[in-house]
Amino acid sequence: MRLRNVPGSRDVIAESPYTIKDETTRKGTWGEIFGNDNPIYIEIGMGKGQFIMELARSNPDKNYVGIEKYSSVLVRALEKQDEEQFPNIYFIRMEAEYIADVFAENEVAGIYLNFSDPWPKDRHAKRRLTSVQFLERYDRILAPEGHIVFKTDNRELFDFSLEQVEMADKWELLNHTYDLHNSPYVTGNVMTEYETRFVAKGNPICRMEICRRESW
Repeated sequence: MRLRNVPGSRDVIAESPYTIKDETTRKGTWGEIFGNDNPIYIEIGMGKGQFIMELARSNPDKNYVGIEKYSSVLVRALEKQDEEQFPNIYFIRMEAEYIADVFAENEVAGIYLNFSDPWPKDRHAKRRLTSVQFLERYDRILAPEGHIVFKTDNRELFDFSLEQVEMADKWELLNHTYDLHNSPYVTGNVMTEYETRFVAKGNPICRMEICRRESW
């Protein structure tokens, strides 16, 4: 999908008190940034922020970091946050591949991946956020008991993701479904902008949850 450029979006992001600048210098200091020891959850590729901001609203005892690489999308989340002013959420504009440079070992309690870019060409497979390469990055920052939850409407990407979990020695599939909204896992589900749109059209949503093998 082609993204529309939002003039001045980078300036808004740079000036916002809700965005983290020089993010690679913040590694290991997130408790200080939030001013508490609450667990930290991240969403990689958060879009306009509907999902993660609803989590921040519903869980004031947890901290959230929304990560988005597109300025024109992130700025929309900042507009919402200017109104809501949740104290337990910050945002970063960055490429996901540098995630292990931003968070320290065991610093993240959980990771959400929602409707990620499928990168359909085979030569781009390692860029998919559920690839073995990215699972290795997550392993470096996720707490031992931490889980990763992935949702998508793209069946090919979902099947690829299941295969990658099986290939990765450290990871275990906890549960999965090819039709979230007609499954037990829909309880407590928070929908993203894309999900709301797809569900309205009747498109099935795939979901999986994984953890490290040793955390069982």
